[in-house]
Amino acid sequence: MNIEPYIAVSGEGGLFKLIASKNNGLVLENLDHPGKAKFYSVRKHQFTPLGSIAIYTLQDTSPLEEVFKTMLEKYPTNPPVAVKSEKHVIEEYFEMILPDYDEDKVSLKDMKKVIKWFNVLYSKDLLISSEEE
Repeated sequence: MNIEPYIAVSGEGGLFKLIASKNNGLVLENLDHPGKAKFYSVRKHQFTPLGSIAIYTLQDTSPLEEVFKTMLEKYPTNPPVAVKSEKHVIEEYFEMILPDYDEDKVSLKDMKKVIKWFNVLYSKDLLISSEEE
């Protein structure tokens, strides 16, 4: 599984795929509108590659890629809950996929983002396990 080319952009909804890098910004393709690339300036936006994100655990951190792998493994028997579910439902699901997450550092908003990003990548068949790659 490689989530490196996928990027979250501040002020923009959804996820993007990196097409090209320039001195003053990035050319990105919105995953919701494939085939359409657009330039995003570093002056207006902050970029967060999904490959650089980790979730706080009680011992250290767990890379987002590992969290997605666990979600993918559990998907057939326990798919992600809806992002608009009640707080306790989302927390229970997150505890099932990452039992030792740090409840003090990982907010409900963070959990919702992880679920939302997973659903976007999964729906577009972009989460391929290492064996399939």
